[in-house]
Amino acid sequence: MQKIKQILKDFFQIEPIQIKALNAYANTNYLVETKSNKYILKEYIFEQELFDFLLAESRILQILSKNQPDLFQKVYLNKNNEAVFRKDNKMYRLIGFLEGEILVNVAHTEKLLENFGEILAKADLVLQKLNLPVIKARQYEWDILQIDLSKKYFQEIENPADRKLVEYFYLQFNEEVRPNIPELRKSIIHADANDYNVLVENDKISGIIDFGDSVYSLLINELAVALTYIMFEKDEPLKYAEAVIKGYQKIIPLQEKETDILYYLIAARLCISVSQAAHTKKLKPNDEYIAISEKPAWNLLKKWLTINPLHAQNAFRQAAGMDRVLEENLDKDISLRRKYISNALSLSYQKPIKMNKAAFQYMYDTQGNTYLDMRNNIPHVGHSHPRVVLAAQKQMAQLNTNTRYLYDELNEYSERLLAKFPKQLNKIFFVNSGSAASDLAIRLALNHTQKEKLAVMQYGYHGNTWASINISHYKFAGKGGSGTPENIIVADAPDTYRGKYKDKETAGKSYAFDFIKKAEQNEGQIAAFIAEPIISAAGQIPLPDGYLNEIYNFIRKQGGVCISDEVQTGFGRQGTDFWAFETYNVIPDIVIIGKPMGNGHPMAAVVCTEEIVKSFENGMEFFSSFGGNPVSCAIGSEVLKVIEEEDLVGNAFTVGNYLIEHFKNLQKKYPVIGDIRGSGLNLGIDIVKNPQSKEADTELAGQIVNRLREKEILIGTDGPFDNVLKIKPPMCFTKENVDFFIEKLEQILKKRFKDK
Repeated sequence: MQKIKQILKDFFQIEPIQIKALNAYANTNYLVETKSNKYILKEYIFEQELFDFLLAESRILQILSKNQPDLFQKVYLNKNNEAVFRKDNKMYRLIGFLEGEILVNVAHTEKLLENFGEILAKADLVLQKLNLPVIKARQYEWDILQIDLSKKYFQEIENPADRKLVEYFYLQFNEEVRPNIPELRKSIIHADANDYNVLVENDKISGIIDFGDSVYSLLINELAVALTYIMFEKDEPLKYAEAVIKGYQKIIPLQEKETDILYYLIAARLCISVSQAAHTKKLKPNDEYIAISEKPAWNLLKKWLTINPLHAQNAFRQAAGMDRVLEENLDKDISLRRKYISNALSLSYQKPIKMNKAAFQYMYDTQGNTYLDMRNNIPHVGHSHPRVVLAAQKQMAQLNTNTRYLYDELNEYSERLLAKFPKQLNKIFFVNSGSAASDLAIRLALNHTQKEKLAVMQYGYHGNTWASINISHYKFAGKGGSGTPENIIVADAPDTYRGKYKDKETAGKSYAFDFIKKAEQNEGQIAAFIAEPIISAAGQIPLPDGYLNEIYNFIRKQGGVCISDEVQTGFGRQGTDFWAFETYNVIPDIVIIGKPMGNGHPMAAVVCTEEIVKSFENGMEFFSSFGGNPVSCAIGSEVLKVIEEEDLVGNAFTVGNYLIEHFKNLQKKYPVIGDIRGSGLNLGIDIVKNPQSKEADTELAGQIVNRLREKEILIGTDGPFDNVLKIKPPMCFTKENVDFFIEKLEQILKKRFKDK
């Protein structure tokens, strides 16, 4: 400390009675006490660019402290009348010390937070008038407007599930903020009014310190930064943000465009914070000060995802005294839909939902609600997954053509996808819907075998084309159907809950033998047997062990081929194998895939053996206008990479088992839960009137679905009695999501039993 004492004496004529080193981010700070005063001496390694910035920062403090001397630190000039000076390879500046408790350590009352907003705005009123070229030219990684400077650190976030949140909100910044930047107000701002840089006395702000992050940025970024830290570790973060906005608005009225992007600016600041923390941990793994806000930042970023952007927008607007964004008129929307769209296309729920956005396992409606999505098995890796979106955008900007041309994306994706299959399944046809894939699979089977009859599963569903309807018992035997076609043989659904055979160890072979006996009169005429490994429309009924082995043997012996429809079960949804047929220790001749393949982009395919392909190559060209195009291939490849990198198959196994255990616990208390079936994130919960009769309770299942919708959870029903809750969420579904769902479901069941 002797050197510091000498500098104080030589340059400021100060004789300290105590000097104490303080924590700092990129420099060394000393608390200096004399008999009559306190100061902060700041020491830096000399760099010319930093020296120029410190002069500008000192100018900011001089002007602010002149306007409001009690709130901002005074700048002390040295004996040479310098605010910043150099000695050897170091730089020094002396500023005043402000008394007060840091904001992070005091209760965040509404009165205090409003005062915080006012003080921040009063500072910005002054800063708006400043013209400091050094500040305006500054390129600073912590500036929200310069988020691109932190992008290079995204990949240093070790957990892929965390990294995707940052990538998602960066994508949203590009979509929602960048287009508006030219029209938004800019100013020099403090840019780091976090709860360690704000001082409090007697429930009022007593000072704002540390202007080391000052930048020329969007004016609204001042609030975005301040609100980010105010909302840390809050159960209702928006409530605390509103108080600050109210105070700020009293001094500087906000503009609607500023308020409307605040949600995304806050997310951007959080992304910068966690990315910088990830980078710094690699450089300084033992530096606790750097990572001090990392955990609360991650917590808020994850909570932010559960907040509908429209809800936040309206909360911020209301705090600023603006009109809310007009809510949609559902009756008008329904009327327009009926005007243009056939009633054959149904709507979910007694009160339909108009959706606006979606992210991973959450969907956002136009009323400001956030829904936990437990029924959408198409956005397999999550709604709007940034990696998939960017893959589509990039490829679409380069090339999108058809398979009559050569392009790398087709071969690369084919190789990556076929590597997931047994070696016998080594040829692929790309189409753009599961229905088209089913149609093609049947065409391949009929052509290869030169037979006419097809064996299908009771309640099976394979698509909406004429050919796929004719092999879908769920359709041809259901309402509006025309009955079983002449060339179709129907196998009874091997249901071990309500069916003929209930012993799970022997039921598979018993059901198979019944089918074989039924099919023997058509032996030699059956071209193919097609089934889903879990019969979705039957109420998520898994095929019992041994069933497929026996049937596949029979079908092949009499000259047919075996088709596995993996449209709903594939890509690891079962949580065990990548394809559900692998669970049964069989290898089909043809596999149909779709739905999750493109994460919402229309993609499907038929995978089969080389033998089947050769018999199909008879001179007639097969062509799909969109199947296998470069954009689809780029998307499909990225989906496979995400599944692997985020270990979504393992997640399905872990979270699925966690959910099953919770259902078993509920089943003990509520006997309406008759059966729990399936695995991974492909489950069916059979709702019954009582466990003895196993009579389906269609009414209660419908009530559960609609009550869950009111509690912002999306789930559907299936089965011949429409009484089976089907659970097929995006594969990024978490244990925390399970806890939320089970809590809400139990509330519904508890009320049901209480009312009875």
